[in-house]
Amino acid sequence: MVKAPAAAERPRVAVLTRPAGRNEALAGRLQGAGWLPCVLPALEIHPLPMVPADLPRPAAYDMVVFVSGNAARHYLDQLSRADGPAAWPAGVIAATVGPASAQALRGLDGFGANTTVLHPGADAESHDSEALWQVLQDLPQLPARVLVVRGTQGRDWLGDTLEAHGSAVTRHAVYLRRPAGWTASQVAQLRRWADDGVGATWLITSGEGADAVRAGLDAAGLSDWWGRCGFVLTHPTLARRVPQAGHGATCQAMVKICLPNDDSIFQAFVAA
Repeated sequence: MVKAPAAAERPRVAVLTRPAGRNEALAGRLQGAGWLPCVLPALEIHPLPMVPADLPRPAAYDMVVFVSGNAARHYLDQLSRADGPAAWPAGVIAATVGPASAQALRGLDGFGANTTVLHPGADAESHDSEALWQVLQDLPQLPARVLVVRGTQGRDWLGDTLEAHGSAVTRHAVYLRRPAGWTASQVAQLRRWADDGVGATWLITSGEGADAVRAGLDAAGLSDWWGRCGFVLTHPTLARRVPQAGHGATCQAMVKICLPNDDSIFQAFVAA
């Protein structure tokens, strides 16, 4: 009978589940640190159809909030397709939930190089709506008219909070997230790791992503293995979407929380 590899011989598998195009640089860093990276997006991002007459223009608002770099990219693409190349209107500030999405926004065609972009700093305890709200509270006064650019699903805490404090908020969805379809070969590789007793460490960056991963593993008959894996999460609230740590050899779930940028994610994996 062939024995399973000894624990010391088992690879340290990092399953990176961010959308396509977001994992490759991190995968290279982890490979250099001795990990075996597996790029396995949990979700696919699909741009929504756009009717030019219904598109909210930034000039009608005092501030435009982008919930992610993808939200910024799809919105500016909509503006370009509707109106052609145009400068970002002077005096309209932008806001994002963290420095990574702010950097992505500033790098997009059609966004003003001198536009104010508000966001939590790199040293903030978190990069989320609550952290951005703390930044907005330091303004002399809250913007009267706010456009929140987002996906079709997700938390609406910031929009609700702004409305509760007197801002008029418009919500505009620019993309839809759907569970990604894993190939037969990808599922087969996961099954081999499960059969060999390799407990992978999964990067989870959204509740929808966690649900999609769990559903995919359930369909593959790998639910028990999911419970023995470790997790790197980019927000504390995601802890309730993954298996909880237990006791004994069959319950080894490890959870680490970090900021949603490559440096922090890398350090969380290295410390796992």
